[in-house]
Amino acid sequence: RIEMNNIIKYLLIFTPFFCLLSCNTKTTLQSYFVDHQEAPAFMSFDIPTSLLNAEKITLSEDQSDAIGSIDKLNTIAYSLAEGSPEEFESELINVKNIFKTAHYKDLMRMGNSSGGKVKIMYIEKGAEINEIIVFGYSAEMGFAIVRVLGDNMELSKILKLGDVIDQFDTENANIDNVMKYLL
Repeated sequence: RIEMNNIIKYLLIFTPFFCLLSCNTKTTLQSYFVDHQEAPAFMSFDIPTSLLNAEKITLSEDQSDAIGSIDKLNTIAYSLAEGSPEEFESELINVKNIFKTAHYKDLMRMGNSSGGKVKIMYIEKGAEINEIIVFGYSAEMGFAIVRVLGDNMELSKILKLGDVIDQFDTENANIDNVMKYLL
């Protein structure tokens, strides 16, 4: 009887605590990808860096180190051609709210209100960068999010890939299909 009373006390004390923990409705970028990967108007896929055929390009030592630190590119895209303007606006708000959390640090922004915008962010854990996010959207095409996932990525080296990005094999990496899908 005493044990039953203790169990009831513990349940009364801890049930609200567990409810608060389980009621955390903040969507993470990972959960957004999982929740939308098979949704209508969305396209989702992973690109291993091996598909970029970097070995066929002359790279500097820093660029080689950068490619070596990247595991894969995790991508999701929303096409306005497949969806609706209302759904696009709703999803765009959802994604922007995810990026408002403190652990996303802005690296670069570019674009304009008529042609579209691109935002590059990263997540830092101590001195290491384990994720870079490229988020681009256009009111005419839709949006795409690319998560560059890796270990011990050095931002300065990753940025040096910009000089050779047009030399990567984007056809085999499915990037061309994403552009066709968005258009």
